[in-house]
Amino acid sequence: MVRQSSLHDRVATGILDTAADVLARRGEAASMAEIADAAGVGRATLYRYFPNRDALIRGLTAAAVTELCDRIADAELGSVAVPEGVARVTRGFIGAGSKYGALLQTLRKQPADQADLDTKLGEPVRELLRRGIADGTLRADIPVPVLFDLFTGLLERALHLVVRDELGVEQASSAMLTVFLDGARTG
Repeated sequence: MVRQSSLHDRVATGILDTAADVLARRGEAASMAEIADAAGVGRATLYRYFPNRDALIRGLTAAAVTELCDRIADAELGSVAVPEGVARVTRGFIGAGSKYGALLQTLRKQPADQADLDTKLGEPVRELLRRGIADGTLRADIPVPVLFDLFTGLLERALHLVVRDELGVEQASSAMLTVFLDGARTG
């Protein structure tokens, strides 16, 4: 049983990885048949794992959130200086987000999941920003919700540059960090 479950997980992961790539390149125009072909599985196999496009998108969303949560945990935000924490979060989000870039619009259309996403992904960033204000690294005259909106807005735009192949992950991360930190640091 464990072996069969492991095979199932590997096939599902392979399909999701391929689907993320195909959707990033082709957008919503990508068909389930294209995804099956690219993954090297038959359409029947694809539909056995993901009965419809919505199920595939839910699977991709779950994989993206898991990867982002893992990257936040790996960043060990509480043990580094605020600028380094912001850099780690930025690289993590842009690195993972470039893989799942096609989900940006989809994630916004799922308000039922927003509270959970905000707790898992947003709260660690807000805590980092709070710490930056408390230790004087970040400006105290800009409230945390505003800093968070500015940070996530820059992050989203940097991610778009990566998805459109205008910048690499490191270039986009570096540019975003420079704009955010140099504009948010105390004099």
